[in-house]
Amino acid sequence: MRVFITGASGHLGSAVVPALLSAGHEVVGLARSDTSAAAIEKLGAEARRGELSDLDMLSAEAAASDGIIHLAFRHDLMLNGDLAGAAKADLDALQALADGLDGSGKPLVGTSGTAMLAMGGIVGRPGTERDTFPSGYRIDAENLVAGFASRGVRSSIVRLAPTVHSSLDRYGFITAIIAAARQNGYAAYVGEGTNRWPAVHTLDAAELYRLALEKAPAGARLHAAADEGVPFQQIAAAIGRNLDIPVRSIGPDEADNYFGFLGSFAQMDNPTSSALTRELLGWSPVHPGLIADLDEGHYFQA
Repeated sequence: MRVFITGASGHLGSAVVPALLSAGHEVVGLARSDTSAAAIEKLGAEARRGELSDLDMLSAEAAASDGIIHLAFRHDLMLNGDLAGAAKADLDALQALADGLDGSGKPLVGTSGTAMLAMGGIVGRPGTERDTFPSGYRIDAENLVAGFASRGVRSSIVRLAPTVHSSLDRYGFITAIIAAARQNGYAAYVGEGTNRWPAVHTLDAAELYRLALEKAPAGARLHAAADEGVPFQQIAAAIGRNLDIPVRSIGPDEADNYFGFLGSFAQMDNPTSSALTRELLGWSPVHPGLIADLDEGHYFQA
């Protein structure tokens, strides 16, 4: 297939592109800058200069492709507090990509997150691929992609665990938590630290995107979660021993001050099953789990 990828030079894209090339696909990656274009070309793919806001270009690239993987998101807007703007930019881009695939039966793989399961009120059990919600932040985009199936697009959604970890990770949640531990001089968890985070190795997530592109049925929702739920206390303990600093419990009222923008996430209980995804696509994660990956030490190198 000729596959067009947004976010091709990012953390996850830098693993998805090689996975697709190794499987014999041709890859074209959207590049917002010369630096991004050079990174994409270094991976062996073709770079297409443009912005996520160039909707006509997105539609044209989709029409010229055999499949789409959408990884990009306006994190700059999100981090500046413009959540509505980031969400709208994502919806507009997805709509433009689908416009180029209408009635073709070609695949479009979108991206969501398992955190929306916890935010949507799933408590006391692992969230599953069958759990859906009528609306909400990022949920609207997920529902939009699932709905493309009715337009003759083989659309699917990959819900990423909040922790996508590996030596390729430079700006994710784990790096932010480690930075907070360095700054404060101790690794923290909230309360008893029994709240759970699912996790997936970057390379395992990349393999799931390849499988989704190649064979996910229209409207499928897939879970990129290899670790179903790692207690946050264990994450803090791994950070503490690797930085050789104390590990402490803090109260909910201290979380925002310690973790910054991750204050609420650090208290989130988000156990997530990927059993249906594994059965549907034959996805079988083979890379280290979160704690083993932390103990490899690459996150703590200067």
